Amino acid sequence: HWPRVFMAGVLNASIPSVGLAYALMFLSTGVVSVVNATVPLFGALLAWAWLKQRPGLAAALGLAGGFAGIAALTWDTLGVRDGAQGWSMLLAVLSAATAAASGSFSALYARRYLQGVPSVALAAGSQVGATLGLAVPAILSWPRTMPGPIAWLGVVGAGVICTAVGYLVFFRLIERAGPNRAMTVTFIMPLFAMLYGAVLLDETVTPGMLACAGVIIGCTALSTWPRQRA
Repeated sequence: HWPRVFMAGVLNASIPSVGLAYALMFLSTGVVSVVNATVPLFGALLAWAWLKQRPGLAAALGLAGGFAGIAALTWDTLGVRDGAQGWSMLLAVLSAATAAASGSFSALYARRYLQGVPSVALAAGSQVGATLGLAVPAILSWPRTMPGPIAWLGVVGAGVICTAVGYLVFFRLIERAGPNRAMTVTFIMPLFAMLYGAVLLDETVTPGMLACAGVIIGCTALSTWPRQRA
């Protein structure tokens, strides 16, 4: 299954990692995590477009409200900015949204094409695929001045704890509970990210951010609401 495992790694790790890393250069961890919490929202939309799983009325309202919440969060985040800074932050929001869309697509992809592959093999293979997929761009954009040991320890920590261990649990959850339920873990991410950002990085959490986060998470939960059967 190596070609499909490689593709799963690109979709689930390579593209999201680059998208989130770019977004975090311009946005706070709280804002990025709120946008990233739309993974199930994109999952429902992609399931509709790709797997022809039409959403019910509640899910359709959730999709519309969720994307409206993203637009409101973007507007609140941009605030009054000059042209260059405003465009940079808008691209950062779009980058985080692309990461969420790619992550949600990877769950549907794994569910459809990698059924029966052990979760440990899928997690390991996807990380190898992600590494290979990022190798050439990393070499081409290698910094002239090497980062210090603290930065490299941060990379190792993010790779081992946040990625390797996280994906091992994530793919097992997809196997046991299905992609829709697995993607709902992103609902609680903004709460932790805002807390960590405020305590560890002195980031500001505005009332507008909290309101938009509530709308997005609520509508995302609504978008994954199962259709009632007759």
